[in-house]
Amino acid sequence: MLVLMTRPPTHSLAHKALQFCQAYAKQMYADNTLSTELKIFFYGDAASIANRLRWQPDDQINLTQDWQKFAHQHGMTLPVCVSTALARGVCDADNAKRHQLTGDSLATGFKLVGLSELAILMDSHKVVTF
Repeated sequence: MLVLMTRPPTHSLAHKALQFCQAYAKQMYADNTLSTELKIFFYGDAASIANRLRWQPDDQINLTQDWQKFAHQHGMTLPVCVSTALARGVCDADNAKRHQLTGDSLATGFKLVGLSELAILMDSHKVVTF
């Protein structure tokens, strides 16, 4: 299954996507098939979730940290579309250097990738978009 994230971190569906993935992972662990079944891709406004510089008040959900925890627990790297990430101020060290930006902002556990990565993931038997 591919979960295609497109919503900004402030949208209620962005949190629902994480809850969905947590429930799906729990079920897949019961069936011992998580590593081959669950794929996640951050695109469009969802690229903002990968920004390590996003600040959240203590009384709000920090989706960046929650996705990092999820990825760490399940041994995953979270792919983010490089074009939509750069357009939203999210960059890794390589792109910061290439585009002459001051510093990087990509959170640990996320990885900037091209759309060819999404094309490969689209072979999944089911695609769920949030």
